[in-house]
Amino acid sequence: MTHDAGSGRPEQLAAHSNPDGEQEPAPGRGLPRTADTSPATPRRTPMPVLAAIAIIAVLAGSALFVSGWSLGRQTALTPGTPADEVDEFQPFWDTYRAVTDRYAGGEIDRKALIEGAIKGMIGALDDPYSLYLTSEEFKDSLRSISGEFEGIGATIGTVDADGVTSDCTTLGADCRLVVVAPIPGSPAEAGGLLADDVIEAIDGEAVQGLTVDAARNRVRGPKDSAVTLSIVRGGGEPFDVEIVRAVIVTPEVETENLAQGAVGYIRLSGFSDHAADQFDDAVAAAVGHGQRALIVDLRGNPGGYVTAARDIASQFLADGPIFWQEYADGSLVETVALGSGAATDPSIKLVVLVDGGSASASEIVAGALHDRGRATLVGTTTFGKGTVQQWTQLEDDRGGFRLTTAKWLTPNRTWIHHVGIEPDVVVDPAASGSDDDPAVDAALEVLGVQVTGRR
Repeated sequence: MTHDAGSGRPEQLAAHSNPDGEQEPAPGRGLPRTADTSPATPRRTPMPVLAAIAIIAVLAGSALFVSGWSLGRQTALTPGTPADEVDEFQPFWDTYRAVTDRYAGGEIDRKALIEGAIKGMIGALDDPYSLYLTSEEFKDSLRSISGEFEGIGATIGTVDADGVTSDCTTLGADCRLVVVAPIPGSPAEAGGLLADDVIEAIDGEAVQGLTVDAARNRVRGPKDSAVTLSIVRGGGEPFDVEIVRAVIVTPEVETENLAQGAVGYIRLSGFSDHAADQFDDAVAAAVGHGQRALIVDLRGNPGGYVTAARDIASQFLADGPIFWQEYADGSLVETVALGSGAATDPSIKLVVLVDGGSASASEIVAGALHDRGRATLVGTTTFGKGTVQQWTQLEDDRGGFRLTTAKWLTPNRTWIHHVGIEPDVVVDPAASGSDDDPAVDAALEVLGVQVTGRR
């Protein structure tokens, strides 16, 4: 848009006000004629008067030209700025020109200037969910909610010299990098890595002195590339393991059978597209095994894609609204159930567990099932995030931004932002003092299952 708005406009304005084109008198202009067309001696205007007319014409044309040139120059100095917003943007362009033309403190990084301006503009919204991200931050953030990454497929943590889990940040004798667990089916598992394996070196270089994040980044890498890890297992001698990296799908669904198999328990930790597929499979398997009571655990789930929320709620709702989106212009758009769920039969009882960590997409699902009378909510009040963000990647590797583009509302058109969703049965695990999970116990009671020997 900047190039389109600023490329031809100055030339067009100058051409339209060209004094040679617009101010040249037409033949005979200003000279009186009579009806008599016979040859006669023409009346002549005295020369001084003709000169005056010519001067006036030239000056008028010059004024038009200067006016057009000024407007064109203004457009060139404020490229892409709408004509009715020039005054509002003028301080910005004045500052930008001053910095780029007169700053004497060193070489100007124009890319950094522009990124800083974008970051400041979005930061001025004072919205914690709208922010500018550098190129790497943008990619990392998308990876974190996509449900997949490229690497060896192992959870990596840190322990102290005695093997006790530690939150240390720089690797050394009292801060060791260890494999917490390989992801099932991953290259790490295929390569033979085990829980508690200590990583001493990566591609022949010792990890001592590296930050934990820097070491993890060395383990990660593009698919089909190889990494060699020097492993110490059980205090023995180091040995090398070469692992070829791959695309790893993060497991976001855990299942369990409760009450001697009568109740299916499904825990969901995220809302990626992969999570929706995993969840659909888990619900279908539970119903296929004859389970007529289900517990869906959304506690601590921070959310993710709204499309995944729609898919997951659709497992229990055959039709009708899942949620509404309200846009900046006030328009409302309804998102409805897909009609292909495995547990839409209302005779299949359902309890959803929530807490203060259940946010965004988790609240979309909980709100839909609650408003529609499909599930009983058990736990504590949810987080209260009622907005939807859109991710936009900028050109030329300038990062991107996340911008709040809509409010989302429950099927009853309730906006839960900063309020959350109050559960039907309030259970505060911190107040119970029990080693068991009181929220799960309460859910089983709601489902009419005896708690004794539930597992």
